Amino acid sequence: MKKNTKIALCGITASLSVVLMLFSYFPYLTYAIPALTGLVIMIPVVETGKKWAFGAYLSAAVLIFIIGEPKSKILYILFFGYYPILKSVIEKIRKPVIEWLLKLAVFNAAAVASYLILSYVFNISYDDFGKLGQYGAYIFLAAVNIAFVIYDIGFSRVAGLYMYRLHSKVKKLLARGS
Repeated sequence: MKKNTKIALCGITASLSVVLMLFSYFPYLTYAIPALTGLVIMIPVVETGKKWAFGAYLSAAVLIFIIGEPKSKILYILFFGYYPILKSVIEKIRKPVIEWLLKLAVFNAAAVASYLILSYVFNISYDDFGKLGQYGAYIFLAAVNIAFVIYDIGFSRVAGLYMYRLHSKVKKLLARGS
């Protein structure tokens, strides 16, 4: 595949990521859209490699940082945007326990960093966990870890579906563009 074709594919996926992130301004999509948008970066990971995919992520992240909704952009930049690239690296280890420990460690670091940034930089407070009291933050972190495990499994299934249904078609399309 020619360099120009790789640049075009990464540019398209970065642009699609930015457009998708605009939907995070809808109130109930704040957390779902960054997770969905992260799936888009899977395409250049598969088609062009991790280096090009990282370039697509960085391009999208810069624009999303400028125009994105505060909570969503932090989630995308600190985790969901680069997770497809990281996932492809971690899953080459082929030792499930180590893979899951690494994925959960990165996710929890990103979750804590997101919380701190949103609390201190954007002055968004999560202090009120209502009836959960002083243990609310821990219960919330446990819940998002469960959600992450479900997301990762779903991500793998979507990647498998992409490989089974679309990869050969996209590869042919990109070969014609070369």
